[in-house]
Amino acid sequence: MTAWALFVPELSLFGAALLFLALALVRTIRPRVVFLAALAAAALAIVLGLASLSAEGMLFGQSYRIDLFSQVFKVLLTLGLFLVTCICGDVSGVDRRRHAEFYLLLFTCTLAMMLLSSAVHLLSIYVALELSSYSLYVLVSLRRTHELAVAAALKFFIVGIVSSAVMLFGLALLYGGTGAVYLDELARALPPAVDQPLVQVGLLLTLCGFFFKLAVFPFHIWAPDTYQSAAHQVTAYIATASKIGAIAILMRMANVSGGSPYLVQVLVGLAVLSMTVGNLAAIAQKDLKRLFAYSSIAQAGYVLIGILSLTPEGYAASIFYSLALLVMKFLCFLVLVVVAADGADIDVAHLAGLHRRSPLLAMALMMSVFSLAGIPPTIGFTGKFLIFNAAIERGLLPLVLIAMANVVVSLYYYLMVVRAAYLIEPAAELPKLQVSPVMKLLTGALVAVMVLCGIYPTLILDLSSAAAAALVK
Repeated sequence: MTAWALFVPELSLFGAALLFLALALVRTIRPRVVFLAALAAAALAIVLGLASLSAEGMLFGQSYRIDLFSQVFKVLLTLGLFLVTCICGDVSGVDRRRHAEFYLLLFTCTLAMMLLSSAVHLLSIYVALELSSYSLYVLVSLRRTHELAVAAALKFFIVGIVSSAVMLFGLALLYGGTGAVYLDELARALPPAVDQPLVQVGLLLTLCGFFFKLAVFPFHIWAPDTYQSAAHQVTAYIATASKIGAIAILMRMANVSGGSPYLVQVLVGLAVLSMTVGNLAAIAQKDLKRLFAYSSIAQAGYVLIGILSLTPEGYAASIFYSLALLVMKFLCFLVLVVVAADGADIDVAHLAGLHRRSPLLAMALMMSVFSLAGIPPTIGFTGKFLIFNAAIERGLLPLVLIAMANVVVSLYYYLMVVRAAYLIEPAAELPKLQVSPVMKLLTGALVAVMVLCGIYPTLILDLSSAAAAALVK
């Protein structure tokens, strides 16, 4: 396989981004045409990603690794891009003249995270992370119909650049303490040097950039306002696809740490705080997107449990849970986009009577929040079981008990969402929701995936285990 053939999935997204850049210059182009072009480009990216699943090699002076681990995450990223594009038929809140720019930023951000999943040089990791972040800053600000959209984008930007500066300083300390810039070199240099304060501080500060992307406490403060103020489709992308790239590179960095007890202790503390703060804060939320924001913070804590196990089983569980989060969160936002077709923000109370307006959407919302809560037989339950099992095998039973207590807490606000959809009647009679046949098919397929992968996770788990093995070899 030639070098360029290894880079085909990334090239497809780059070509699509150039296409949308050209379309942005044609002000007479209809938004529907741009949407169909984006849908076709995202579907092609999935096909090319699947075709490249078994590809292996090194590119760009050994700074870019193609292996099963990176390719699995690229498939997840393109899947997330495709799903989000499916609900972008009418991007309410974004000027119709800006739809081409909207897709340009969406595809550029996905491309950056694909680069991030394969980057094995410290500077290439930093550049890819920044490219994805700046795309998101602009995407959030595109919602001109929300009075706080620009303020939320500015807050997102400020927290992001601070995290970026801290991360860059951490990279400099790591290089100063180890003399390594490639992750392979770092994997050899870190274990004997990990007890040095310079290296410990450098490793922690480096991870701050990834914690920001994942909305891990205390880098979560941007999430609630950003989720609420961005267009629904942008929030869906931030909550799903944008997390996957951060999980991938966080796993790569954790793997090169050589099983550092220091790193484990830090990640344990951050996991506990993220789960606890996220779940407790979500209880008080009325706005649906803010509730999902705090839920995402809590879910980041569960992901950290799998990563901090620093074992192939823990990494495999985290990869499996990445797919679970993608499906669960997207289904929540699919329901939100259909219910709030005008693009307005809605409270949990606005879900009243949903089971009458659309039984399918009510059922999909119920299944997705039950899966987020870890109720069997959903994919969320299986993912949490795998993560907790890996942590127990690592000797982290107290952490698992804390996580299980947080799962019980999360049941309260997830059940409040179900209660609103099924048990509360609206103050006035509301019309039936118009759901297109394509959207019905997509909703049914995702519900089936959540249940089938929860009951029969073998196929996905085997692929996750193979990807984890490619990471640690």
